[in-house]
Amino acid sequence: MTARTIVDRAGALIGLALVAALFGMIVGAQFFAPTNLELMARQTAIVGMAAIGMTMAIVAGGIDLSVGSVISLSTVVIALLLRRDYGPWLAALGGIGAGAVCGLANGLLITRLRVVPFIVTLGTMLVVRGAAKGLADERRIEAPATWLNDLLRSGAHRAALPLGIWLVVALALVVGAVLGYTRFGRHLFAIGSNERMARLCGVRVERCKVAMYAIVSAFAGAAGLLQFSKLSVGDPTVAVGLELDVIAAVIIGGGSLSGGRGTVVGTLVGATIMTVIQIGCSQRGLPNWVQQIVTGGIIVAAVALDRMRAGRA
Repeated sequence: MTARTIVDRAGALIGLALVAALFGMIVGAQFFAPTNLELMARQTAIVGMAAIGMTMAIVAGGIDLSVGSVISLSTVVIALLLRRDYGPWLAALGGIGAGAVCGLANGLLITRLRVVPFIVTLGTMLVVRGAAKGLADERRIEAPATWLNDLLRSGAHRAALPLGIWLVVALALVVGAVLGYTRFGRHLFAIGSNERMARLCGVRVERCKVAMYAIVSAFAGAAGLLQFSKLSVGDPTVAVGLELDVIAAVIIGGGSLSGGRGTVVGTLVGATIMTVIQIGCSQRGLPNWVQQIVTGGIIVAAVALDRMRAGRA
């Protein structure tokens, strides 16, 4: 196996190891303490959950800029349902369902109007954010405490890690299996690689896209559930710009903006890299602009590597 092949297959993991080793030397041995590693896992959970769904969109050659707004809408819906005594289970399903409805609208607009996903989801990003603010009357919504508040709380359960982290891991395994071992997953890769050829081979492209965008936004709704757990309130102003972190996680993890390439494992590694940079810079006392420069540089390097790989292909 050549060095080029190793970089192609394990580039994200190598990058994570290098970044972690760098901050381990800068911050010290406490950077790898169990409590700090758990903090990184909890910080990664929200972006990681949304990025799992975004992986499907990137694989199929699409994109969804509305996930940040969907996260905020989900927190608002969950808080409103809890205040009306619908119970935590129905509230959680309501938040995720609200996200799925937004994704269904994205998919229908993209396939029926034949408008590029970037433009459609840019518009729905504003529409959904406005809907969240309208439902919340432009303020935070307090909600009664339930077990939903403990999903990302350390030590709230007997499990070694918070339940929200295990939920991310479980759903990552499900989506990884879907992409790798099901007809739907193969169709998404085919659409992202060559949509015209996929259509000629009998793939129902429009149906796959609608289902895919609904799933992507459902995962954003699940990320909203974790965001609600972290804040304990419904906040229509939360997650502004988070869609860029979500997309960056997929790209750093080896996904290609041109479609046909991406893995769930790589996506989670990409999200973890950004968290390691954020926490490492914070614990070292470095200003926020340093974190942004480092993260931006890694994103540019990942995109350049993808372009080089595509050129060789």
